[in-house]
Amino acid sequence: MIRRLTGAAAAAALLLSIAASAVAAGGPPQVGFYVDGATFRTVGTPTDFSRTGAPAHSFDRIYVLGGGLLNVAEAKPGDRDYNGGRWMVLPVTWAAGATPVQLTSAEQVEAYAAAGMLTIASSPVKLFECPVIPLGGR
Repeated sequence: MIRRLTGAAAAAALLLSIAASAVAAGGPPQVGFYVDGATFRTVGTPTDFSRTGAPAHSFDRIYVLGGGLLNVAEAKPGDRDYNGGRWMVLPVTWAAGATPVQLTSAEQVEAYAAAGMLTIASSPVKLFECPVIPLGGR
């Protein structure tokens, strides 16, 4: 129950920070998350696919690292498996004694999980859609 509440709080914080940054700056925030070592930004949208019955494979994962660290997504535009900006938010919990560090790829997140340094939530806390914009217009 505590993990669920923590995950929900992390997802809410993510969405609020994206929305607040977009409003304050008059556009997307400077940096939103990492994918394959590159930084991307986004624009918060009000979409919510949480109770639509859409299959899990139609979403890409975003790992919420917490603690002021940027999130990490598993796909970006141009990747064969990119789902067009449909996201499944999965918070991570750092293991006791593990120092949270900035990871920059889904492979790193999964390797840390395999090494027992963090746990990835088994259920998403949010399913939504938002665009992915390369930082610097790449």
